[in-house]
Amino acid sequence: MTDTSLSEHGTTALPASNRNILLIFAGLILTMLLSSLDQSMFSTALPTIVGELNGVDSMLWVTTAYILASTIMLPVYGKLSDLIGRKGLFIGAISLFVLGSIIGGMAQDMTVLIVGRAVQGLGGGGLMILSQAIIADVVPARERGRYMGIMGGVFAISSVAGPLLGGWFTEGPGWRWGLWINIPLGVLAIVSAAMFLHLPKNTAGRPNVDFAGMGLLAAASTGLVLVTTWGGRTYDWDSAVIISLIVATIVAGVAFVLVERRAAEPIMPLQLFKDRNFNLTTIAGLITGIAMFGAIAYIPTYLQMVTGVDATEAGLLMIPLMAALLVSSIVSGQLVSRFGRYKWLPVVGTAIIAVSLFLLSTMTPTLPVWILCSYLAIMGLGLGMSMQILILIVQNSFPNSQVGTATAANNYFRQIGASLGTAIVGSLFVANLTDLLADRLPAGAATAAGGSNSFTPALVRELPDAIRAVIVGAYNDALAPVFMYMVPMVVAAAVLLLFVTEKPLATTIERDILPKALEIDGADGLALASIPQTVPAPDVRKDSGRTMP
Repeated sequence: MTDTSLSEHGTTALPASNRNILLIFAGLILTMLLSSLDQSMFSTALPTIVGELNGVDSMLWVTTAYILASTIMLPVYGKLSDLIGRKGLFIGAISLFVLGSIIGGMAQDMTVLIVGRAVQGLGGGGLMILSQAIIADVVPARERGRYMGIMGGVFAISSVAGPLLGGWFTEGPGWRWGLWINIPLGVLAIVSAAMFLHLPKNTAGRPNVDFAGMGLLAAASTGLVLVTTWGGRTYDWDSAVIISLIVATIVAGVAFVLVERRAAEPIMPLQLFKDRNFNLTTIAGLITGIAMFGAIAYIPTYLQMVTGVDATEAGLLMIPLMAALLVSSIVSGQLVSRFGRYKWLPVVGTAIIAVSLFLLSTMTPTLPVWILCSYLAIMGLGLGMSMQILILIVQNSFPNSQVGTATAANNYFRQIGASLGTAIVGSLFVANLTDLLADRLPAGAATAAGGSNSFTPALVRELPDAIRAVIVGAYNDALAPVFMYMVPMVVAAAVLLLFVTEKPLATTIERDILPKALEIDGADGLALASIPQTVPAPDVRKDSGRTMP
């Protein structure tokens, strides 16, 4: 029994055996686990890490450095893989991720840990996007859904398992093992890719790489996150540093647009932004990323410091959010497949996210934990109804020859939202917390407890009741109002989605077949005529085991 595969330039490749596809898929799942686990594992370990390394004031950079680096690399990996092939980039991305894990695992201060997390992000940006692209290379579109569904399930499961593993490592062998464990898994993934991953190679000659666009996009992205991270906290908003960063970010953004207009192979083609649905869903996805990652990054810290649970329990308390996300995502997909209507789902889902943020803003130290978990489940319900459907809308708005580029661009802006969400929530949280602790703690209390920069959940639990109550109240009052700030923004996203044009879901695949000899898994090469074709989506029940025309 055989399957067909799709090359990086839209050409139809020859059959690959089911055994090879399953081996490839197992390796891709492993790399997705590496990437998605690492995004959530540090959330429960973070309070202990910053306490040990004396770095509460730079706490947000442990998360932000990873997300920012991976965000910058998303379009880079996507475009380069189209130009030079995916296998070498894939192995390189895994290697970078493992190198970052080694650096972070050996860190003795916050600076080295943050550098390690940034290196991890440089590799992590390729793990997710290249895994999704490689599946498109080896599995025909109609059959690809079941594989992508499993990948989505892996992401949801790892989002729960990450905090749990982070808590277990923190309370057991130590938080550094959350980084060391990536080494054997990464080596296994590299060996799997080297042995079983056989993809078409670029035969179009030396590619035109948009280095200028890549550099300007990285500069603009970095400047944007630095402004939101430092503004009002490390530097005043009217300081020379922040004003300079704002100006530099705007200049880099304008220069990026000018460069992309003339680039032979733009890293982010500007014609994408001529599509109304792409613009609306991209803005909504960015806002969703802000809300989701702003909550996920700091709710575990809140649970440990305010409710008094340990790191493992904090991870368990995140299960309602991810369970609701998983269930609503699956049900939403089934509804779209059955009825072909999808516009209402992200509108309602985004409105539900706004409701959950409002409820989270009402948190108090005496709020029963089960009620807080129900608020998180409501957020998961909204996220599951909107996230995957927004991607579907983007993909359905472009021909198959542009779907990869459009999806990568949409993911980039969602990740920008993740970076901004983590940075904005973290900046406001840390600024509020610092001020509240300074105002409320009795003189000398913080120094006697080791300094407010070194508070850990275990240390706070052992403090006298009066001091502990002040710290718990400060953590609650520092974080809860931040969620209310995001409510109007999410409501605006729901309103924007009302203007999405509900186009009928495509039942055919448009391809540009290019002349190219391909060899996959030892199959003989096949030269194909250079003609555009519209290929109906194959019926898995009938076409399984047949080469697509």
